[in-house]
Amino acid sequence: MGINYSAYQLPDELIELKNKYRRFNAEEIIPLETDSGLGYDADRLPEEDRERLVKKCKAEGLWGPNVPREYGGIDLNAFSWCVVAEEWVQHRAGLYAPGYGVYGITIIALPFVIFGGTKDQIEKYAVPSLEQCKMAFWGATEAGPGSDYASLETRAVKKGDYYIINGVKWFASGGLNSDWGLITTLTDKGMSIFIIEKDMPGVTILPQPGIRRAVEPAQVILENVKVPKENLLGEENKGGEIARLFFQKGRAPYSAHNLGVSVAANRIALEYAKNRVVFGEPLSRKQAIQGMLVDSEIEIRAARWLIWEAAQAIDKGKDARMEVTIAKVFSSETLGRVIDRAVQILGGWGVDQKYPLERWYREARIRRIGEGPSEVHRFQTIAKLMLREENN
Repeated sequence: MGINYSAYQLPDELIELKNKYRRFNAEEIIPLETDSGLGYDADRLPEEDRERLVKKCKAEGLWGPNVPREYGGIDLNAFSWCVVAEEWVQHRAGLYAPGYGVYGITIIALPFVIFGGTKDQIEKYAVPSLEQCKMAFWGATEAGPGSDYASLETRAVKKGDYYIINGVKWFASGGLNSDWGLITTLTDKGMSIFIIEKDMPGVTILPQPGIRRAVEPAQVILENVKVPKENLLGEENKGGEIARLFFQKGRAPYSAHNLGVSVAANRIALEYAKNRVVFGEPLSRKQAIQGMLVDSEIEIRAARWLIWEAAQAIDKGKDARMEVTIAKVFSSETLGRVIDRAVQILGGWGVDQKYPLERWYREARIRRIGEGPSEVHRFQTIAKLMLREENN
Protein backbone atom coordinates (compact mmCIF):
# COMPACT_ATOMS: atom_id res chain seq x y z
CA MET A 1 0.00 0.00 0.00
CA GLY A 2 1.43 3.35 -1.02
CA ILE A 3 1.88 6.27 1.36
CA ASN A 4 -0.38 9.22 0.66
CA TYR A 5 1.28 12.62 0.89
CA SER A 6 0.94 16.09 -0.49
CA ALA A 7 3.82 18.27 -1.65
CA TYR A 8 4.80 21.07 0.72
CA GLN A 9 2.94 24.29 0.09
CA LEU A 10 3.04 27.65 1.79
CA PRO A 11 -0.12 28.49 3.74
CA ASP A 12 -2.51 30.84 1.94
CA GLU A 13 -2.12 33.67 4.47
CA LEU A 14 1.67 33.64 4.08
CA ILE A 15 1.39 33.66 0.29
CA GLU A 16 -0.93 36.65 0.58
CA LEU A 17 1.53 38.48 2.88
CA LYS A 18 4.44 37.69 0.55
CA ASN A 19 2.48 39.07 -2.41
CA LYS A 20 1.63 42.24 -0.48
CA TYR A 21 5.36 42.90 0.04
CA ARG A 22 5.95 42.20 -3.65
CA ARG A 23 3.28 44.71 -4.67
CA PHE A 24 4.59 47.30 -2.22
CA ASN A 25 8.06 47.03 -3.77
CA ALA A 26 6.71 47.19 -7.32
CA GLU A 27 4.34 50.10 -6.70
CA GLU A 28 6.24 52.20 -4.16
CA ILE A 29 9.96 51.44 -3.89
CA ILE A 30 11.18 50.58 -7.39
CA PRO A 31 9.48 53.63 -8.99
CA LEU A 32 11.16 55.88 -6.42
CA GLU A 33 14.53 54.36 -7.22
CA THR A 34 14.14 54.56 -10.98
CA ASP A 35 11.97 57.59 -11.64
CA SER A 36 12.60 60.10 -8.86
CA GLY A 37 16.24 60.95 -9.48
CA LEU A 38 17.41 59.38 -6.21
CA GLY A 39 20.59 58.24 -7.91
CA TYR A 40 21.95 54.78 -8.56
CA ASP A 41 23.61 54.49 -5.16
CA ALA A 42 20.91 56.16 -3.09
CA ASP A 43 20.83 54.66 0.39
CA ARG A 44 18.04 56.74 1.86
CA LEU A 45 14.68 58.02 0.77
CA PRO A 46 13.67 61.67 1.12
CA GLU A 47 12.14 62.01 4.59
CA GLU A 48 8.73 62.97 3.27
CA ASP A 49 8.60 59.79 1.18
CA ARG A 50 9.81 57.67 4.04
CA GLU A 51 7.23 59.04 6.49
CA ARG A 52 4.46 58.53 3.94
CA LEU A 53 5.49 54.96 3.23
CA VAL A 54 5.92 54.02 6.89
CA LYS A 55 2.31 55.08 7.48
CA LYS A 56 1.20 53.08 4.47
CA CYS A 57 3.14 50.03 5.64
CA LYS A 58 1.49 50.18 9.04
CA ALA A 59 -1.94 50.62 7.50
CA GLU A 60 -1.39 47.57 5.27
CA GLY A 61 -0.03 45.37 8.07
CA LEU A 62 3.50 45.15 6.65
CA TRP A 63 5.46 47.06 9.27
CA GLY A 64 7.75 45.41 11.80
CA PRO A 65 7.93 41.77 10.70
CA ASN A 66 10.15 40.88 13.67
CA VAL A 67 8.56 43.26 16.18
CA PRO A 68 6.11 41.87 18.80
CA ARG A 69 2.47 42.77 18.18
CA GLU A 70 2.21 44.63 21.48
CA TYR A 71 4.70 47.15 20.07
CA GLY A 72 2.96 47.53 16.70
CA GLY A 73 4.70 44.84 14.64
CA ILE A 74 3.38 41.67 13.04
CA ASP A 75 5.72 39.34 14.98
CA LEU A 76 6.47 36.77 12.29
CA ASN A 77 8.16 33.52 13.18
CA ALA A 78 11.52 32.76 11.56
CA PHE A 79 10.03 30.85 8.63
CA SER A 80 7.50 33.52 7.68
CA TRP A 81 10.14 36.21 8.17
CA CYS A 82 12.40 34.48 5.66
CA VAL A 83 9.62 34.01 3.12
CA VAL A 84 8.71 37.70 3.07
CA ALA A 85 12.36 38.83 3.35
CA GLU A 86 13.04 37.16 0.01
CA GLU A 87 10.51 39.56 -1.52
CA TRP A 88 11.25 42.84 0.22
CA VAL A 89 14.91 42.99 -0.81
CA GLN A 90 14.26 42.74 -4.55
CA HIS A 91 15.12 46.34 -5.35
CA ARG A 92 18.28 48.28 -6.11
CA ALA A 93 19.27 49.06 -2.50
CA GLY A 94 17.86 45.81 -1.16
CA LEU A 95 21.01 44.31 0.31
CA TYR A 96 22.15 47.26 2.39
CA ALA A 97 19.43 49.88 2.70
CA PRO A 98 19.19 51.20 6.27
CA GLY A 99 17.05 48.80 8.23
CA TYR A 100 18.03 46.01 5.81
CA GLY A 101 15.58 46.15 2.97
CA VAL A 102 13.00 48.67 1.80
CA TYR A 103 14.99 51.56 3.32
CA GLY A 104 13.93 50.64 6.84
CA ILE A 105 10.28 51.29 6.02
CA THR A 106 8.99 47.83 6.82
CA ILE A 107 11.60 46.67 9.31
CA ILE A 108 13.56 48.55 11.93
CA ALA A 109 17.07 47.27 12.49
CA LEU A 110 16.77 46.82 16.22
CA PRO A 111 18.55 43.78 17.62
CA PHE A 112 15.42 41.71 18.21
CA VAL A 113 16.94 40.21 21.36
CA ILE A 114 16.18 43.54 23.08
CA PHE A 115 12.60 42.26 23.37
CA GLY A 116 13.95 39.59 25.71
CA GLY A 117 15.19 42.29 28.07
CA THR A 118 13.43 43.76 31.09
CA LYS A 119 10.25 45.78 30.71
CA ASP A 120 12.17 48.91 31.66
CA GLN A 121 14.82 48.24 29.01
CA ILE A 122 12.19 47.74 26.33
CA GLU A 123 10.29 50.88 27.30
CA LYS A 124 13.43 53.02 27.57
CA TYR A 125 15.23 51.87 24.42
CA ALA A 126 13.15 49.79 22.04
CA VAL A 127 9.84 51.64 22.14
CA PRO A 128 11.21 55.16 21.35
CA SER A 129 13.29 53.71 18.50
CA LEU A 130 10.24 51.98 17.07
CA GLU A 131 8.15 55.14 17.33
CA GLN A 132 10.84 57.17 15.56
CA CYS A 133 11.78 54.40 13.08
CA LYS A 134 15.42 54.52 14.20
CA MET A 135 18.15 51.91 14.15
CA ALA A 136 20.21 50.49 16.97
CA PHE A 137 23.68 49.01 16.49
CA TRP A 138 25.10 45.62 17.37
CA GLY A 139 28.77 45.74 18.37
CA ALA A 140 30.47 42.36 18.52
CA THR A 141 33.44 42.38 16.12
CA GLU A 142 36.90 43.47 17.30
CA ALA A 143 40.09 44.15 15.38
CA GLY A 144 42.02 41.18 16.75
CA PRO A 145 39.66 38.39 17.79
CA GLY A 146 36.92 39.25 15.30
CA SER A 147 33.76 37.75 16.79
CA ASP A 148 35.53 35.06 18.84
CA TYR A 149 33.79 35.62 22.16
CA ALA A 150 36.36 33.63 24.12
CA SER A 151 39.06 36.11 23.05
CA LEU A 152 37.21 39.41 23.39
CA GLU A 153 39.37 42.32 24.47
CA THR A 154 36.47 44.52 25.59
CA ARG A 155 36.12 44.19 29.36
CA ALA A 156 33.36 45.11 31.80
CA VAL A 157 34.34 45.31 35.47
CA LYS A 158 31.60 45.62 38.09
CA LYS A 159 31.94 48.49 40.55
CA GLY A 160 28.95 48.59 42.90
CA ASP A 161 25.85 49.51 40.90
CA TYR A 162 27.85 50.14 37.72
CA TYR A 163 30.15 48.43 35.25
CA ILE A 164 33.26 50.12 33.88
CA ILE A 165 33.72 49.15 30.24
CA ASN A 166 36.82 49.55 28.06
CA GLY A 167 37.34 48.34 24.52
CA VAL A 168 36.87 49.03 20.81
CA LYS A 169 34.26 47.53 18.50
CA TRP A 170 34.59 47.53 14.72
CA PHE A 171 32.00 47.16 11.95
CA ALA A 172 29.12 48.02 14.31
CA SER A 173 26.25 48.06 11.83
CA GLY A 174 24.15 51.22 12.06
CA GLY A 175 26.49 52.77 14.60
CA LEU A 176 26.66 56.18 12.94
CA ASN A 177 22.95 56.92 13.15
CA SER A 178 21.89 55.08 16.29
CA ASP A 179 21.25 56.52 19.72
CA TRP A 180 22.04 53.23 21.44
CA GLY A 181 23.14 49.70 20.76
CA LEU A 182 24.28 46.39 22.22
CA ILE A 183 27.91 45.40 22.77
CA THR A 184 29.53 42.16 23.83
CA THR A 185 32.11 42.18 26.63
CA LEU A 186 34.00 39.80 28.84
CA THR A 187 33.00 39.87 32.51
CA ASP A 188 34.56 37.93 35.38
CA LYS A 189 33.36 34.46 34.34
CA GLY A 190 32.13 34.75 30.80
CA MET A 191 30.63 36.97 28.14
CA SER A 192 27.96 39.58 28.86
CA ILE A 193 25.94 42.01 26.74
CA PHE A 194 25.25 45.62 27.64
CA ILE A 195 23.05 48.40 26.29
CA ILE A 196 25.27 51.38 25.48
CA GLU A 197 24.07 54.92 24.79
CA LYS A 198 26.07 57.00 22.35
CA ASP A 199 25.99 60.01 24.72
CA MET A 200 27.47 58.19 27.70
CA PRO A 201 30.75 59.80 28.81
CA GLY A 202 33.65 57.87 27.31
CA VAL A 203 31.73 56.61 24.25
CA THR A 204 33.09 57.70 20.86
CA ILE A 205 31.49 56.58 17.60
CA LEU A 206 33.48 57.10 14.41
CA PRO A 207 32.89 56.19 10.76
CA GLN A 208 34.40 52.85 9.79
CA PRO A 209 37.56 53.70 7.83
CA GLY A 210 37.20 52.86 4.16
CA ILE A 211 33.55 51.81 4.21
CA ARG A 212 30.70 54.13 3.25
CA ARG A 213 27.75 51.88 2.61
CA ALA A 214 24.13 52.13 3.58
CA VAL A 215 24.60 49.84 6.55
CA GLU A 216 26.67 52.67 8.05
CA PRO A 217 29.23 50.63 10.00
CA ALA A 218 31.15 52.36 12.76
CA GLN A 219 33.90 52.06 15.30
CA VAL A 220 32.55 52.18 18.84
CA ILE A 221 35.29 53.22 21.27
CA LEU A 222 34.65 52.74 24.99
CA GLU A 223 36.99 54.42 27.46
CA ASN A 224 36.12 53.92 31.12
CA VAL A 225 32.43 54.05 30.29
CA LYS A 226 30.28 53.92 33.42
CA VAL A 227 27.25 51.75 32.61
CA PRO A 228 24.43 51.19 35.13
CA LYS A 229 23.84 47.55 36.08
CA GLU A 230 20.28 48.02 34.74
CA ASN A 231 21.82 48.10 31.25
CA LEU A 232 22.98 44.49 31.47
CA LEU A 233 20.91 42.48 28.97
CA GLY A 234 19.99 39.17 30.52
CA GLU A 235 22.28 37.67 33.14
CA GLU A 236 25.93 38.42 33.75
CA ASN A 237 28.31 35.92 32.10
CA LYS A 238 25.45 34.40 30.07
CA GLY A 239 25.58 36.64 27.04
CA GLY A 240 26.67 33.70 24.90
CA GLU A 241 23.13 32.31 24.88
CA ILE A 242 21.73 35.68 23.83
CA ALA A 243 24.34 36.01 21.07
CA ARG A 244 23.63 32.47 19.86
CA LEU A 245 19.93 33.30 19.59
CA PHE A 246 20.72 36.57 17.82
CA PHE A 247 22.95 34.96 15.24
CA GLN A 248 20.82 31.87 14.71
CA LYS A 249 17.58 33.73 14.18
CA GLY A 250 19.24 36.71 12.47
CA ARG A 251 21.25 34.69 9.97
CA ALA A 252 18.16 33.01 8.57
CA PRO A 253 16.67 36.26 7.14
CA TYR A 254 20.21 37.40 6.24
CA SER A 255 20.36 34.32 4.02
CA ALA A 256 16.89 35.09 2.67
CA HIS A 257 18.17 38.52 1.62
CA ASN A 258 20.91 36.77 -0.36
CA LEU A 259 18.25 34.61 -1.95
CA GLY A 260 15.94 37.48 -2.86
CA VAL A 261 18.62 39.44 -4.70
CA SER A 262 19.74 36.24 -6.45
CA VAL A 263 16.18 35.76 -7.68
CA ALA A 264 16.00 39.34 -8.93
CA ALA A 265 19.41 39.13 -10.66
CA ASN A 266 18.55 35.92 -12.50
CA ARG A 267 15.19 37.37 -13.54
CA ILE A 268 16.97 40.38 -15.07
CA ALA A 269 19.38 38.07 -16.91
CA LEU A 270 16.54 35.87 -18.20
CA GLU A 271 14.48 38.80 -19.50
CA TYR A 272 17.53 40.35 -21.16
CA ALA A 273 18.47 37.05 -22.80
CA LYS A 274 14.96 36.58 -24.19
CA ASN A 275 14.81 40.08 -25.67
CA ARG A 276 18.38 40.58 -26.89
CA VAL A 277 18.80 39.48 -30.52
CA VAL A 278 22.28 38.44 -31.67
CA PHE A 279 23.18 36.91 -35.01
CA GLY A 280 19.51 36.77 -35.94
CA GLU A 281 18.11 35.00 -32.88
CA PRO A 282 17.44 35.68 -29.19
CA LEU A 283 20.45 35.40 -26.90
CA SER A 284 18.45 32.88 -24.86
CA ARG A 285 18.77 30.34 -27.72
CA LYS A 286 22.50 30.04 -27.09
CA GLN A 287 23.32 26.97 -25.03
CA ALA A 288 26.11 28.76 -23.18
CA ILE A 289 23.57 31.34 -21.98
CA GLN A 290 21.00 28.67 -21.14
CA GLY A 291 23.61 26.87 -19.06
CA MET A 292 24.30 29.96 -16.94
CA LEU A 293 20.60 30.66 -16.41
CA VAL A 294 19.93 27.04 -15.48
CA ASP A 295 22.86 26.81 -13.08
CA SER A 296 21.62 29.93 -11.31
CA GLU A 297 18.07 28.59 -11.11
CA ILE A 298 19.25 25.29 -9.62
CA GLU A 299 21.34 27.05 -6.96
CA ILE A 300 18.52 29.49 -6.14
CA ARG A 301 16.10 26.64 -5.51
CA ALA A 302 18.61 24.75 -3.41
CA ALA A 303 19.34 27.87 -1.35
CA ARG A 304 15.64 28.41 -0.72
CA TRP A 305 15.17 24.94 0.73
CA LEU A 306 18.26 25.26 2.91
CA ILE A 307 16.99 28.59 4.27
CA TRP A 308 13.53 27.17 4.92
CA GLU A 309 15.07 24.18 6.68
CA ALA A 310 17.06 26.51 8.94
CA ALA A 311 14.04 28.69 9.70
CA GLN A 312 11.89 25.69 10.56
CA ALA A 313 14.58 24.38 12.89
CA ILE A 314 14.59 27.73 14.71
CA ASP A 315 10.82 27.75 15.02
CA LYS A 316 10.88 24.23 16.47
CA GLY A 317 13.28 25.43 19.17
CA LYS A 318 16.12 23.23 17.96
CA ASP A 319 19.82 24.00 18.19
CA ALA A 320 19.87 25.26 14.60
CA ARG A 321 23.56 26.12 14.31
CA MET A 322 24.19 23.55 11.58
CA GLU A 323 21.17 24.46 9.47
CA VAL A 324 21.60 28.22 9.83
CA THR A 325 25.30 28.12 9.06
CA ILE A 326 24.89 25.93 5.97
CA ALA A 327 22.16 28.25 4.68
CA LYS A 328 24.33 31.32 5.27
CA VAL A 329 27.38 29.89 3.50
CA PHE A 330 25.48 28.48 0.53
CA SER A 331 23.20 31.49 -0.01
CA SER A 332 26.02 34.05 0.16
CA GLU A 333 28.18 32.09 -2.27
CA THR A 334 25.20 31.46 -4.55
CA LEU A 335 24.50 35.19 -4.59
CA GLY A 336 27.99 35.93 -5.86
CA ARG A 337 27.80 33.31 -8.59
CA VAL A 338 24.32 34.28 -9.76
CA ILE A 339 25.16 37.97 -10.06
CA ASP A 340 28.43 37.18 -11.81
CA ARG A 341 26.58 35.09 -14.40
CA ALA A 342 23.96 37.81 -14.84
CA VAL A 343 26.65 40.41 -15.50
CA GLN A 344 28.27 38.07 -18.04
CA ILE A 345 24.96 37.57 -19.85
CA LEU A 346 24.27 41.30 -20.08
CA GLY A 347 27.82 42.06 -21.18
CA GLY A 348 28.57 45.78 -21.02
CA TRP A 349 25.07 46.51 -19.78
CA GLY A 350 25.81 44.32 -16.77
CA VAL A 351 28.05 47.01 -15.30
CA ASP A 352 26.02 49.93 -16.59
CA GLN A 353 24.01 51.71 -13.93
CA LYS A 354 20.86 51.29 -15.96
CA TYR A 355 20.60 47.98 -14.11
CA PRO A 356 21.13 47.28 -10.39
CA LEU A 357 23.54 44.41 -11.14
CA GLU A 358 26.70 46.46 -10.79
CA ARG A 359 25.65 47.66 -7.34
CA TRP A 360 24.65 44.15 -6.26
CA TYR A 361 27.95 42.85 -7.64
CA ARG A 362 29.87 45.16 -5.32
CA GLU A 363 27.67 44.61 -2.29
CA ALA A 364 27.35 40.85 -2.70
CA ARG A 365 31.05 40.41 -2.03
CA ILE A 366 30.74 41.37 1.63
CA ARG A 367 28.00 38.77 2.18
CA ARG A 368 30.64 36.02 2.29
CA ILE A 369 32.37 37.93 5.10
CA GLY A 370 29.61 39.70 7.02
CA GLU A 371 27.87 37.58 9.67
CA GLY A 372 31.00 35.45 9.69
CA PRO A 373 33.37 34.46 6.84
CA SER A 374 32.58 31.28 4.92
CA GLU A 375 35.85 29.72 6.09
CA VAL A 376 35.02 30.24 9.76
CA HIS A 377 31.56 28.79 9.27
CA ARG A 378 32.92 25.78 7.41
CA PHE A 379 35.68 24.84 9.83
CA GLN A 380 34.68 26.33 13.16
CA THR A 381 31.01 25.40 13.03
CA ILE A 382 29.94 22.93 10.35
CA ALA A 383 32.99 20.66 10.50
CA LYS A 384 33.04 20.63 14.31
CA LEU A 385 29.34 19.81 14.49
CA MET A 386 29.73 17.05 11.89
CA LEU A 387 32.67 15.50 13.75
CA ARG A 388 30.81 15.76 17.05
CA GLU A 389 27.80 13.95 15.58
CA GLU A 390 30.10 11.31 14.11
CA ASN A 391 31.68 10.65 17.51
CA ASN A 392 28.35 10.39 19.37
